Amino acid sequence: MSAAPFLLATRSAGKLRELRPFFAESGFEVIDLNEAGLPERAEEHSLEAFATFEENALAKARCFFERSGGMTTIADDSGLEVEALGGAPGVLSKRWSGRADLTGPELDSANNAHLLEALAGELNRRARYVCVAALVARSTEVVERGVATGMILDRPRGEAGFGYDPYFFSDELHATFAEVDRQTKERVSHRGRAFRALLDALPNERPRG
Repeated sequence: MSAAPFLLATRSAGKLRELRPFFAESGFEVIDLNEAGLPERAEEHSLEAFATFEENALAKARCFFERSGGMTTIADDSGLEVEALGGAPGVLSKRWSGRADLTGPELDSANNAHLLEALAGELNRRARYVCVAALVARSTEVVERGVATGMILDRPRGEAGFGYDPYFFSDELHATFAEVDRQTKERVSHRGRAFRALLDALPNERPRG
């Protein structure tokens, strides 16, 4: 694979805030979709049409590998799986509220409100975050999964993170993902684990510098 920067294929500001420093600290250079000159297209919203995180992550990585003219591309798909809801919202986590008119923090608030409504009166609050990271290059594809376990709280705690983080109380941290700093969250989070496994699975890659 090339020593050129990896293309980080996400439009999520929250993911970029977490992943940019992760790759920098790991010694790898990345650029985002805007830096690569790839403006948003309507068809991107239909990429996550599959039933598994693995399929969705690969679909995104393959799409932007082609659009970029063959840049080594990394994408992920992640979500929350709640036991009492039969694993929902799962791959629909970002779109669970059905509010296609919202983005960013407003969409997060709608999704969290829908989650609390679905769990009203439910004693089993067990849940897990799942992330699958996928890399597509000219000669290889790599897919790795990371999982973080915890429970869903009735009230939000913390101001950091994004998505369901204020309600996700980590088994390992004894705090919500929104109550800790990025480095602490990354150590045990689904996303940190998936991306560390992805980089560990690239024996031919060497950090730049």
